Amino acid sequence: MLLKMLAVSAALLAAGAVHAQVKVGVVTSSTGPTALIGIPQKNTVALLPKKAGDLTIEYISLDDASDPTQSVTAFKKLITEQKVDALIGPSGSPNAMGVIQFAAESGTPMLAPTGSAAVVLPMTPEKKWVFKTTQNDDIIAKALVGHMVKSNIKTVAFFGLNDAFGENWLKVFSDLAKQNGIKIVAVERYQRSDSSVTGQALKVLSAKPEAVLVAGTGSAAVLPQATLAKQGYKGKFYQTHGAALPAFLSLGGKEVEGTILAASLMLVLPEIDDGNPSKKMAVDYIEQYQKRFGEKPATFGANVYDAGLLLEKALPTAAKTAKPGTKEFRSALRDALEQTRELVATQGVYNMTPEDHSGFDDRGRELITVQNGAWKLVK
Repeated sequence: MLLKMLAVSAALLAAGAVHAQVKVGVVTSSTGPTALIGIPQKNTVALLPKKAGDLTIEYISLDDASDPTQSVTAFKKLITEQKVDALIGPSGSPNAMGVIQFAAESGTPMLAPTGSAAVVLPMTPEKKWVFKTTQNDDIIAKALVGHMVKSNIKTVAFFGLNDAFGENWLKVFSDLAKQNGIKIVAVERYQRSDSSVTGQALKVLSAKPEAVLVAGTGSAAVLPQATLAKQGYKGKFYQTHGAALPAFLSLGGKEVEGTILAASLMLVLPEIDDGNPSKKMAVDYIEQYQKRFGEKPATFGANVYDAGLLLEKALPTAAKTAKPGTKEFRSALRDALEQTRELVATQGVYNMTPEDHSGFDDRGRELITVQNGAWKLVK
């Protein structure tokens, strides 16, 4: 009888050892103004790796309702109550900026699937705990400015969100525009929750720019462009990778025809050469997502999927140094993420360094236009 009880106890202990050796907290904006970005990110959690080497992974997913204050609450809960080994999220750039200090104070690696490069640049002691799974703004901006130069555009208006995403885009674009002899003739800002930008659009229209760069995300990227188009603006529209989702096409309709943006190859996969290292990864992700949820994901979901791939590679390395659930393990995981080299993922190829916690190069973007209501490569 005693032997039988010992055997049962041993089996239970073994089962406990296998269960959720690593805890990963995920915070997404699956409701609220940023939901078009957050929903595919939340859904993608179900597709993330359940194992990394000999380690099993448990994902604890929370919704911040697109509210930066709730992002802080969720992060604190995951860090203090769940004692997670890593964090993925949140969805919005302002939300991400507001939680960096808590990831740093607790020594918990944070993988941010957000647009603004401000979450990792300039590098600081706090930001060394943050890794970004979207292309930095300068990589996208260089492609857009290059197209403007080839199109002989000399005057541009900037129409961006009044938050961390818009602020960093204004800085990056202003520098590149000056270097390339492009004059910014108007700067207008708006809020993600705005339902009208008529006043700002009229000021842009009066400046008579040859082109307008809209720095918005999700559905908020459509409003300035649609408003200007309805007011009769006939110049060229440029958008950032923040507009790279199906809803931009469906909500924008004819007003977004001809838009130029630089974004992930996922938008134009049929046109991408089979030799592109990320094409197979992207196709596999889309097929998994479509099978489970009955529709194709926005590229923003892939940013969370890539976070899972980064962790899958780094976790076994960290486990050689310390046990999950400890401060030493989290520190080793941060170090392992920073040493990521040539990791092929859905959005491009990651090469992290102490100075670069995004890790993308030109392989992480394509120059794309909207043609007949669909994404097409710029030829």
